Amino acid sequence: MWIDLRQLDPSAAYKLLTSTITPRPIAWVSSLSSDGVLNLAPFSFFQMITDQPPTLMISTQHKADGSRKDTSLNIEATRDFVVNLVPHALANEMNISAAAVPADESEFDLARLEQAASSQIKVPRVALAPVALECRLSRLQPYPPENPSCEVIFAEVLAIYINPTLLDANGMPDPYKMDLISRIGGSGYSRVAADIFQLARPASAVRR
Repeated sequence: MWIDLRQLDPSAAYKLLTSTITPRPIAWVSSLSSDGVLNLAPFSFFQMITDQPPTLMISTQHKADGSRKDTSLNIEATRDFVVNLVPHALANEMNISAAAVPADESEFDLARLEQAASSQIKVPRVALAPVALECRLSRLQPYPPENPSCEVIFAEVLAIYINPTLLDANGMPDPYKMDLISRIGGSGYSRVAADIFQLARPASAVRR
């Protein structure tokens, strides 16, 4: 069947899209306000978009009242942020950090999470996150332009922290050891490494 999303209430369209475009990786974003308040929030509208230069994208949806989220405001103001990837062991803390709290309070404190210094920027990472991407803002674009419902954020990845105990024999991150989680519809999550299989690319395949 075909469903015309233009005929649906925005809430219904959101539920349908987030239940079909799955699994989605989770960007657990730590950022600093211009006043130095540390913020931490998860976003599943997130993806790598190119490796030249290494660049990722996050979409920060507006709050129910139409106002912008602290993460978006912080990144626009200070330009630097960290994308922490979420292991199954920190799923509960990630969920706690999604709570709406005043801008002058830190979700690190709310979720009782330890901070660790980044290598090139002031914004700290989540100490127990297996992977953390240090990012610098390239472009922040309200979308759609005439009546924004989000900000689409493009950022260059400056450095990657990887817990060395999670590397395989070839020096690459082992997905089973990282045990990352991803977002599916409703309140559902999945474990990325639960059922991995390999497919070799055809010999004629070229890099696109």
